[in-house]
Amino acid sequence: MLYDVENPTEYLKTIEADWRKDKLKELRSLIKKNVPTVKEKINYKMLCYDYKGDNIFHLNALKAYVGLYVCNTKRVDPDGTLLKGIDHGKGCIRFKKKTNLDKDKLKKLIDNAVRISDKGIKSDC
Repeated sequence: MLYDVENPTEYLKTIEADWRKDKLKELRSLIKKNVPTVKEKINYKMLCYDYKGDNIFHLNALKAYVGLYVCNTKRVDPDGTLLKGIDHGKGCIRFKKKTNLDKDKLKKLIDNAVRISDKGIKSDC
């Protein structure tokens, strides 16, 4: 689902108050806590996290899951240990209703994305 909003505050008001909103807020909090300099904005009609000019994450509440878009999951989790047991594709990590958020693994994934960006490798697709 895409939300026709202008800013993150409107985005959060637009999402239905159900499990997806709770998961999205938890993921959003992890990103903002672990990358305090990240700038939250709207891009492609979803939440976007800009780190030094690089859109390292997008976050969106869809019908069946909350999507965390990282552009390339193999780049942020080369050996597959961080995303083991979590539904994901080439660039999207899908958090479904019963998906447990392992905060330690997610922190490592976020840290990997920041490190990649710091090396000058752009992650925005």
